[in-house]
Order: sequence, then C-alpha cells, then structure tokens
Amino acid sequence: MTAARSYESAGTSRAHADDGLILRHADLVKRIAYHLAGRLPPTVEVDDLIQAGMIGLIEAASNFNSTRGASFETYAGIRIRGAMIDALRKLDWAPRSVRSKARDVARAIREIENETGREARDSDIAERLGLALGDYHRIVQNAASCQLSSLEDSPAGESVAADADPFSAAADEDFRGALAAAINQLPERERLVMSLYYRDELNLKEIGLVLKVTESRICQLHGQALSRLKARLAEWRGRTDELA
Repeated sequence: MTAARSYESAGTSRAHADDGLILRHADLVKRIAYHLAGRLPPTVEVDDLIQAGMIGLIEAASNFNSTRGASFETYAGIRIRGAMIDALRKLDWAPRSVRSKARDVARAIREIENETGREARDSDIAERLGLALGDYHRIVQNAASCQLSSLEDSPAGESVAADADPFSAAADEDFRGALAAAINQLPERERLVMSLYYRDELNLKEIGLVLKVTESRICQLHGQALSRLKARLAEWRGRTDELA
C-alpha cells in the first residue's frame, strides 16, 4: 500500500470512529440541553441549545485523545456545555436590569458579611437593598435564570456575561481552588442545592422534592448561592490583583 493510500485509509478509519462517537453520544447533547434549559427563560429554544451542543460534540469527537486519561463522555460533556454557553452569550438574552440587580445583591452580601463577619441572611440583604423580602426573592430567582458563563469576569480578566454559571469559568487552577473553598463555606442548605444541581444533575423540581420545599424556593436558594459566590470570589479576585 502506498503512503498516500495508507494516509487515506487512516483518515477514513478516524472519520468512522468519529461518527461512531457522535452517534453514541447524541443523547448526551439532549440531556445537557434540557438540563440547561430548565433554568433559562422560555424564550430560549431547546432546539437551539441542541444544535449548538451537536457542534460541540462533533468538535469533541475530532479532537479527543484517549491517551490523556479522561473518558470521552467527560471530555465531550465539557465541550458540549461550552458550545451551548457560547451560543447563549452571542444571543445576549439576559435583561440588563436583571444583571444590574444581581450585581446589587452580590454587593450587598459582600458588604454585610464584611461588616458582621457572618453569613448574610435573606432578611439582611433585603433590608440593605431597601426591598420587601418577597421582592428580594424575586430578584434572586430571576438572577438564577441568567447564571450561565462565569462570575462576571474570568480569572484571566477576560470579560464575559455577568451573572453566570460559576462552574464554566473554572479553567484556571487557582480559581478552581477558590471556587471550591467558597462553595464549601456556603450555608448548608445552599451548599446542598448546588451539589444536587451541579454534581448530581437534579433539576429544580427534583431538588424541591428532596428538600421538601417548592421549586420556587429552590430557585431562590440557587440564585442566592450564586450571588453569594459572586460576592466572595470578588474578594478573592481583589486579593490576587494585589499580589500580582
């Protein structure tokens, strides 16, 4: 066999292998899309997420290297979710007012915890913002629908959408460590919600059944946990900037 034919044969085999990976993991795209859609406004179409996720799956199949230790499903899951989040960033669907209010909540949490040395309670935050408790809960519930990319800025300083999913920004090792520490220091109920949602991939309704509270209350706890993480990681970013 000539070198050219050998190369062509290897390329064909790789293409078939890629096709097999894509077909076997197409359901993974749907699973991630529906999980993500569960915390997005109804204006975001699941089909759009699936389309973006399939692009991520195709790229994962083309670039996967089995010698690096990670399973293909783990690697593909990261690429699929990343492709979906990139597509959402381009849509820029999060209302500016929601982002602004979410930043106000994070700021209030940071101020209260710095002043008192304890965890900021719902009532503390609402009072600091001059809001009724129900209005505050609506803000964190709306903010939870917009938590998608990182916590306002990535560790390297790259600007990304505000009020985003803290886990997708965890590419930097130091940031990952700070994020893990911040999650471990969350109030017990918020920490449990985060664990069930991100690690066990339960949806909000399922978490509500586990904790015996309404889906709406779980959404509030999720939004407040993310706001608390934003507040505490802002402190971490400030310290790392001082050391730089």
